[in-house]
Amino acid sequence: MKIKASIEKIPGGMMIVPLLIGAIINTAFPTISTYFGSFTGALMTGSLPMLAVFYVCMGSTIDFKATPYIVKKGGTLLITKIAIAMLVGFIAGKFLGNGMIDNGFFAGLSVLAIVAAMNDTNGGLYMALMGQFGRKEDVGAYSIMSLESGPFLTMITLGAAGLAAFPWQTLVGAILPLVVGMILGNLDKELRGFLSKGVPVLVPFFAFALGAGLNLGNVWKAGALGVLLGVAVVVITGLALMGTDRLTGGNGVAGLAAATTAGNAAGVPAAVAAANAIYVPLVPSATALVASSVIVTAILTPIVTAWWSKRLEARSK
Repeated sequence: MKIKASIEKIPGGMMIVPLLIGAIINTAFPTISTYFGSFTGALMTGSLPMLAVFYVCMGSTIDFKATPYIVKKGGTLLITKIAIAMLVGFIAGKFLGNGMIDNGFFAGLSVLAIVAAMNDTNGGLYMALMGQFGRKEDVGAYSIMSLESGPFLTMITLGAAGLAAFPWQTLVGAILPLVVGMILGNLDKELRGFLSKGVPVLVPFFAFALGAGLNLGNVWKAGALGVLLGVAVVVITGLALMGTDRLTGGNGVAGLAAATTAGNAAGVPAAVAAANAIYVPLVPSATALVASSVIVTAILTPIVTAWWSKRLEARSK
């Protein structure tokens, strides 16, 4: 059987197929991870430890000489993503304020949902796509982009910067595994060769774990509006990110690969509401919309990224 070859025919297949399998299992059997527990439960809920190991392995493949490139690429994409979310949030805020639309096709839409969906990049998917279509330094750029994770920047965008803390330990912790891997790989070429082999192996495992935290029923709850929000994230942030990526010497692939919504973004509305009770009534609809955007962008972004990469390849011939 050509299982691996069949999966790799799908854009970002080693990421998206396990992710969808995990989401399907979790949707059909939401308590399966706790029911079996042990190693099975760990496999379904251990995305963060797997990503940490992935960072160490990926860091080992990056030469210290590439560090300025990583900072430039990651910083550019990070600032662009945040700026676009702020701009769209500011415009939407003029019409919606701190509330949401109560009826019609756009019922449930709020600035909270829009900003949460646009602010946070799906790091696992980005790294998988860059591992297939980009440079290894582009993968490392997510160590900078990861600073957008969580509710902090969403709160800033919503004008509530004083409601949350973002301790320096969290900032260092997001980058430390990659740095450790870089140090080990630069000190010992044999160790670099050993650790680098773990990069492609880990992708389907943390993808499955990320998928096992999603519920496909949320797409149904959000309906067409959730799908539309996901498409808007890909189109609006994708065009902006692709533009800035090309302006900084890239070919646009990294920018398109970052045009996603992270799985943990579905928890941002609740976190924001915990800090400011004015957003409590918006949490159910915002969570459903953001979760829908997670799934839609996880499917659409690999397709768009692969298409652009193949177009560039065809042009170069």
